[in-house]
Amino acid sequence: MNQWISDYVRAQKTALDSIPADGVAQLVGKLRAAWKEDRQIFVFGNGGSAANASHFATDLGKGASDKVGKSFRVLSLNDNVSWMTALGNDYAYDEVFVRQLRNYGKAGDLVLTMSVSGNSPNLVKALEWAKQNGLHSVALVGAKRGRLAEIAEQVIVVNDTHYGRVEDAHMGICHMACYAFMEQPELTK
Repeated sequence: MNQWISDYVRAQKTALDSIPADGVAQLVGKLRAAWKEDRQIFVFGNGGSAANASHFATDLGKGASDKVGKSFRVLSLNDNVSWMTALGNDYAYDEVFVRQLRNYGKAGDLVLTMSVSGNSPNLVKALEWAKQNGLHSVALVGAKRGRLAEIAEQVIVVNDTHYGRVEDAHMGICHMACYAFMEQPELTK
């Protein structure tokens, strides 16, 4: 067991080392622009990425907003279970995010999605809609990249295919993006 744990930690460090600093800095710049322009930020994913989306929205909407003195307008599209299940039931599961974006999204807003595979149909459909309607988009993906890497304006790739390691690295990226504002509030000047 100790060897398995040591191997896992070593692989996790390698995944973390694959995070591109310039990509995270670019994401921080997009968040800064959305904040300055009072744009809406939408974040969403499936499974562990859904949990990461909720966590990110909390950290950006509360933690970072508290430090910079003006709120980030951030919304996790995973957090309205009754709406998601109504959309999935009445239409299809691949409609649960795009139909929310159709209600809220406007040109110039920012969409951030996370997916290890990069191929989840509901995420792909939402990013295609965002692109067609002038929303900016960022996709955090794993090494397979998938269709999201072809659609998103910005792609941040964690060079691993293990779901746990990639989701952990994605949360690390989200934490860096939020803590950039919490620990360097001068970014908003």
